[in-house]
Amino acid sequence: MTRIGIIIGSTRPGRNGAAVGQWVYEVAKQRTNVEFELVDLLDYKLPHLDEVYPPAMGQYQQPHTLEWARKIASFDGFVMVTPEYNHSTSGALKNAIDFLYSEWNNKAVGFVSYGSRGGTRAVEHLRLIAGELQMADVRSQVALSLFTDFENFSVFKPNERQQDTLNATLDQVVAWSEALAPLRSK
Repeated sequence: MTRIGIIIGSTRPGRNGAAVGQWVYEVAKQRTNVEFELVDLLDYKLPHLDEVYPPAMGQYQQPHTLEWARKIASFDGFVMVTPEYNHSTSGALKNAIDFLYSEWNNKAVGFVSYGSRGGTRAVEHLRLIAGELQMADVRSQVALSLFTDFENFSVFKPNERQQDTLNATLDQVVAWSEALAPLRSK
Protein backbone atom coordinates (compact mmCIF):
# COMPACT_ATOMS: atom_id res chain seq x y z
CA MET A 1 0.00 0.00 0.00
CA THR A 2 1.24 3.48 -0.82
CA ARG A 3 2.42 5.39 2.26
CA ILE A 4 2.34 9.17 2.48
CA GLY A 5 3.97 11.15 5.29
CA ILE A 6 2.34 14.41 6.36
CA ILE A 7 5.20 16.45 7.79
CA ILE A 8 4.42 19.27 10.22
CA GLY A 9 7.17 21.75 9.34
CA SER A 10 7.11 24.08 12.34
CA THR A 11 8.43 23.57 15.85
CA ARG A 12 7.65 27.06 17.15
CA PRO A 13 5.76 27.27 20.46
CA GLY A 14 2.13 28.19 19.80
CA ARG A 15 2.49 27.15 16.15
CA ASN A 16 -0.47 26.90 13.80
CA GLY A 17 1.14 23.96 12.02
CA ALA A 18 -0.10 21.29 14.42
CA ALA A 19 -3.77 22.18 13.78
CA VAL A 20 -3.19 22.43 10.02
CA GLY A 21 -1.32 19.11 9.98
CA GLN A 22 -4.11 17.42 11.96
CA TRP A 23 -6.70 18.77 9.48
CA VAL A 24 -4.68 17.40 6.54
CA TYR A 25 -4.42 14.04 8.29
CA GLU A 26 -8.15 13.88 9.12
CA VAL A 27 -9.10 14.59 5.49
CA ALA A 28 -6.44 12.23 4.13
CA LYS A 29 -7.23 9.24 6.33
CA GLN A 30 -10.72 9.04 4.84
CA ARG A 31 -9.04 7.36 1.85
CA THR A 32 -8.82 3.61 2.17
CA ASN A 33 -6.39 2.83 -0.66
CA VAL A 34 -3.48 4.80 0.85
CA GLU A 35 -1.87 4.90 4.29
CA PHE A 36 -1.14 8.33 5.78
CA GLU A 37 0.99 9.12 8.81
CA LEU A 38 1.40 12.42 10.63
CA VAL A 39 5.09 13.21 11.20
CA ASP A 40 5.78 16.02 13.66
CA LEU A 41 9.30 17.47 13.58
CA LEU A 42 8.98 18.10 17.32
CA ASP A 43 9.16 14.32 17.83
CA TYR A 44 12.61 14.05 16.19
CA LYS A 45 14.64 16.68 18.06
CA LEU A 46 16.98 17.25 15.14
CA PRO A 47 19.75 19.69 16.08
CA HIS A 48 21.23 22.06 13.54
CA LEU A 49 22.76 19.79 10.89
CA ASP A 50 25.55 17.94 12.71
CA GLU A 51 26.62 15.20 10.30
CA VAL A 52 30.27 15.15 9.19
CA TYR A 53 29.63 13.80 5.69
CA PRO A 54 27.31 15.32 3.08
CA PRO A 55 23.88 13.62 3.06
CA ALA A 56 24.37 12.46 -0.56
CA MET A 57 27.07 10.09 0.71
CA GLY A 58 24.54 8.30 2.93
CA GLN A 59 27.09 7.83 5.73
CA TYR A 60 24.95 8.99 8.62
CA GLN A 61 26.64 8.82 12.02
CA GLN A 62 24.22 10.37 14.51
CA PRO A 63 21.42 8.29 16.09
CA HIS A 64 18.87 11.06 15.46
CA THR A 65 19.82 11.11 11.76
CA LEU A 66 19.49 7.33 11.48
CA GLU A 67 16.03 7.46 13.11
CA TRP A 68 14.94 10.31 10.80
CA ALA A 69 16.32 8.47 7.75
CA ARG A 70 14.36 5.30 8.62
CA LYS A 71 11.15 7.29 9.00
CA ILE A 72 11.51 9.22 5.73
CA ALA A 73 12.62 6.08 3.82
CA SER A 74 9.39 4.36 4.89
CA PHE A 75 7.24 6.71 2.76
CA ASP A 76 6.42 6.82 -0.95
CA GLY A 77 5.49 10.50 -0.92
CA PHE A 78 4.89 13.50 1.30
CA VAL A 79 2.67 16.42 2.11
CA MET A 80 4.72 19.14 3.76
CA VAL A 81 2.82 21.54 6.00
CA THR A 82 4.84 24.74 6.08
CA PRO A 83 4.52 28.17 7.59
CA GLU A 84 5.95 31.15 5.79
CA TYR A 85 8.63 32.89 7.82
CA ASN A 86 10.40 35.84 6.17
CA HIS A 87 9.33 34.85 2.64
CA SER A 88 10.54 31.25 3.07
CA THR A 89 9.89 28.02 4.91
CA SER A 90 10.79 27.41 8.54
CA GLY A 91 14.39 26.78 9.50
CA ALA A 92 13.28 23.58 11.25
CA LEU A 93 11.79 22.11 8.07
CA LYS A 94 14.75 23.15 5.92
CA ASN A 95 17.14 21.62 8.46
CA ALA A 96 15.15 18.36 8.58
CA ILE A 97 15.17 18.13 4.80
CA ASP A 98 18.92 18.84 4.63
CA PHE A 99 19.80 15.93 6.93
CA LEU A 100 18.99 13.40 4.20
CA TYR A 101 19.32 12.83 0.48
CA SER A 102 18.50 9.45 -1.05
CA GLU A 103 15.54 8.95 1.30
CA TRP A 104 13.77 11.81 -0.54
CA ASN A 105 14.67 10.71 -4.09
CA ASN A 106 11.97 9.68 -6.60
CA LYS A 107 9.11 10.52 -4.29
CA ALA A 108 6.23 12.93 -4.78
CA VAL A 109 5.64 15.95 -2.59
CA GLY A 110 2.72 18.30 -2.17
CA PHE A 111 2.45 21.40 -0.03
CA VAL A 112 0.01 22.91 2.44
CA SER A 113 1.18 26.35 3.46
CA TYR A 114 -0.06 29.12 5.69
CA GLY A 115 0.84 32.73 6.32
CA SER A 116 -0.23 36.29 5.66
CA ARG A 117 -0.02 35.63 1.92
CA GLY A 118 -0.99 31.97 2.19
CA GLY A 119 2.59 30.76 2.53
CA THR A 120 3.09 30.66 -1.23
CA ARG A 121 6.60 32.10 -1.08
CA ALA A 122 7.66 29.35 1.32
CA VAL A 123 6.37 26.78 -1.16
CA GLU A 124 8.30 28.37 -4.02
CA HIS A 125 11.50 27.81 -2.06
CA LEU A 126 10.51 24.26 -1.18
CA ARG A 127 9.86 23.49 -4.87
CA LEU A 128 13.47 24.44 -5.67
CA ILE A 129 14.74 22.24 -2.85
CA ALA A 130 12.53 19.34 -4.00
CA GLY A 131 14.01 19.54 -7.48
CA GLU A 132 17.54 19.21 -6.11
CA LEU A 133 16.44 16.17 -4.09
CA GLN A 134 14.95 14.48 -7.18
CA MET A 135 11.42 14.82 -5.83
CA ALA A 136 8.37 15.37 -8.02
CA ASP A 137 6.45 18.35 -6.66
CA VAL A 138 2.80 18.36 -7.63
CA ARG A 139 1.09 21.43 -9.07
CA SER A 140 -1.87 21.69 -6.71
CA GLN A 141 -1.20 23.25 -3.32
CA VAL A 142 -3.23 24.51 -0.39
CA ALA A 143 -2.47 28.12 0.55
CA LEU A 144 -4.09 29.08 3.85
CA SER A 145 -4.40 32.75 4.74
CA LEU A 146 -3.96 33.87 8.32
CA PHE A 147 -6.69 36.44 7.55
CA THR A 148 -9.40 34.16 6.17
CA ASP A 149 -8.59 30.62 7.34
CA PHE A 150 -7.75 31.47 10.95
CA GLU A 151 -9.65 33.32 13.64
CA ASN A 152 -7.46 35.91 15.38
CA PHE A 153 -4.53 34.55 13.34
CA SER A 154 -4.30 31.51 15.62
CA VAL A 155 -7.50 29.42 15.66
CA PHE A 156 -7.60 27.30 12.51
CA LYS A 157 -10.97 27.48 10.73
CA PRO A 158 -10.36 26.73 7.05
CA ASN A 159 -12.66 28.08 4.40
CA GLU A 160 -14.84 25.27 2.99
CA ARG A 161 -13.21 25.49 -0.45
CA GLN A 162 -9.86 24.56 1.07
CA GLN A 163 -10.92 20.93 1.50
CA ASP A 164 -11.48 20.62 -2.27
CA THR A 165 -8.02 22.02 -2.88
CA LEU A 166 -6.56 19.65 -0.30
CA ASN A 167 -8.24 16.67 -1.95
CA ALA A 168 -6.85 17.72 -5.34
CA THR A 169 -3.38 17.97 -3.80
CA LEU A 170 -3.72 14.55 -2.16
CA ASP A 171 -4.94 13.04 -5.45
CA GLN A 172 -1.84 14.33 -7.21
CA VAL A 173 0.58 13.25 -4.46
CA VAL A 174 -0.86 9.73 -4.44
CA ALA A 175 -0.86 9.43 -8.25
CA TRP A 176 2.71 10.65 -8.59
CA SER A 177 3.91 8.52 -5.65
CA GLU A 178 2.51 5.44 -7.35
CA ALA A 179 3.88 6.46 -10.76
CA LEU A 180 7.38 6.87 -9.31
CA ALA A 181 7.36 3.46 -7.59
CA PRO A 182 9.36 1.73 -10.39
CA LEU A 183 12.18 4.28 -9.96
CA ARG A 184 12.32 3.64 -6.21
CA SER A 185 12.51 -0.14 -6.67
CA LYS A 186 15.77 0.05 -8.65
